[in-house]
Amino acid sequence: MGKYRKWKTCLKSFLSHSCLMNNVLRSVITGCGVPAIKPQTIGSKIVNGQNAISGSWPWQVSLQVTHLGFHFCGGSLINQNWVLTAAHCAVVVGYHRVIFGEHNHGSSVEPIQVKLVSKVITHPLYSRATFNNDIALLKLSSPVTLTPRISPVCLAPSTINILPGTRCFTTGWGRTATTSSPLILQQTGVPIISPAVCRQIWGQSTITDAMICAGASGSSSCQGDSGGPLVCERSGVWSLVGSVSWGRNTCDTRFPAVYARISQLRSWIDRTIASN
Repeated sequence: MGKYRKWKTCLKSFLSHSCLMNNVLRSVITGCGVPAIKPQTIGSKIVNGQNAISGSWPWQVSLQVTHLGFHFCGGSLINQNWVLTAAHCAVVVGYHRVIFGEHNHGSSVEPIQVKLVSKVITHPLYSRATFNNDIALLKLSSPVTLTPRISPVCLAPSTINILPGTRCFTTGWGRTATTSSPLILQQTGVPIISPAVCRQIWGQSTITDAMICAGASGSSSCQGDSGGPLVCERSGVWSLVGSVSWGRNTCDTRFPAVYARISQLRSWIDRTIASN
């Protein structure tokens, strides 16, 4: 009986490991969530962010006004034809463009790719008043070419369960403590906040099931980061769990920022891409 229990435990452990490895293998095969240039996450301080390593967040995009060239929102590459961003960024076909592979806004020698947007699809239940379902999908005018500096992030599955306290990362060119327009892509590690705690801070009816909170630990997303990624890593594979949505106007680092919850919106994302 003891041997049976031991065998059963081993089998369970093996199956769990196999399942995890299958997920990792699937991510590698589909080419999502595995940066060719590894980000520096060990030892990263959670204090107002820091410069990212060039090319280490290859799904990060910069949304810019086509004729003026200034950055106004972030976004995440989810496959060669689609970018995910915030609905409140209000991207307009013909007026805005998407920049891939950028690290330093002040550089003219980076191997970037510039794409126009052929279609903007905003979540049908997006609310400008409450920022609920704050998500939009941008279809590119032509597929982006994948490189070591440009590759998609995996989308969090609808069944994902992220424990409060899990340290995830958010990136962007948004406002920092010292400037409103940093040239270098910034990154910061932020802990996931439970919905219950987030509702205590922001209000019971303010935080919906389509929102996830992170931060309140000395750093925060801010203006200009909107639409950008909140990603969590497991076994070297990064998944998009949130898209920067809203927070305090002052970007007070004592308060958590709120992100669109990708797992809650995953079925809409999949349906929309499949039918467009």
